Amino acid sequence: MYNLEACRQFYHGKRVLVTGHTGFKGSWLCRILALAGAQVTGYSLEPPTDPSLFRMTGLEAWIDSVTGDIRDLQSLKKVFERVRPELVIHLAAQPIVRDSYRQPVYTYETNVMGTVNLLECVRLSPETKSVLNVTTDKVYENQEWEYGYRENDPLDGYDPYSNSKSCSELVTHSYKKAFFGDRHCAVSTARAGNVIGGGDFANDRIIPDCVRAQAAGKEIVVRNPYSTRPFQHVLEPLFVYLEIMQRQYEDPAFQGYYNVGPDDGDCVSTGELASLFCELWGGEARWVSRHDGGPHEANFLKLDCSKLKRTFGWQPRWHIREALRLTVEWSQAYLAGEDMLAVTDRQIREF
Repeated sequence: MYNLEACRQFYHGKRVLVTGHTGFKGSWLCRILALAGAQVTGYSLEPPTDPSLFRMTGLEAWIDSVTGDIRDLQSLKKVFERVRPELVIHLAAQPIVRDSYRQPVYTYETNVMGTVNLLECVRLSPETKSVLNVTTDKVYENQEWEYGYRENDPLDGYDPYSNSKSCSELVTHSYKKAFFGDRHCAVSTARAGNVIGGGDFANDRIIPDCVRAQAAGKEIVVRNPYSTRPFQHVLEPLFVYLEIMQRQYEDPAFQGYYNVGPDDGDCVSTGELASLFCELWGGEARWVSRHDGGPHEANFLKLDCSKLKRTFGWQPRWHIREALRLTVEWSQAYLAGEDMLAVTDRQIREF
């Protein structure tokens, strides 16, 4: 199984560029790479939330952190010219469905033109050998099917966020065919499901909403308890991303499009997830259903990850109960004022 030690054997000393490094997934990823001994450069806006995992773990002291907008091609080019990254992972995005209804133009500019800018810099960077664009499970045309979507199913996200990520996939496909056919750089995309874990403070996400409610001594409000999503701990896809980047760096035959999600048993409704959260949190934790009349969101969505399992021999390590237990453990440590870098490192090593 791919873990921190396997990561260290390959990434130690490698120049790695991470876009969106100040976000939730980006912060966990940068910490893994720092522990593996990589030379990490991050390119991102300021942390999207306050508090933020990036700030509370002091990650700025461990990596080369650049504040920049993925929509700014010239700024990004300067970073590529200075750093000459060997591996690039693209996480920078406007990632919230509801925010995409409020800010559709910004969402498309960030998620589509941001991908164009990133791949244009890669095209001009002879040192870059491996690139991964992280999108979402929501890129597929959602028919509310009970079976998981496969990598060859049609791409057509409904809302501006999901659709912009479908477009990001198409941009990647085009650049790959038009400019990287000589295999000087391997390019893949990873379509990941919903992630949970300590340090997510985003708005309009079920687990951060649960934690905020407990911190305030309030009941948890669940907007749609019957919507089903594939939930996994944030470390699951991050180690998959790192393995994909390594394997295609070593052999371009591994490049492709990969679904990265949990097993069917970990596709649960938000109501079930909230109930399990309350059980693990303990005390007076409870939730209520209260739809707020918000915009369209899919009711049922899951991924078929058989390609990933077949190609890399991958299996999920932490199922939903364990993933949520570790999320609760991290969040309660945070509210108790513990050293969150130490807690984060402990969970990475435990994984």
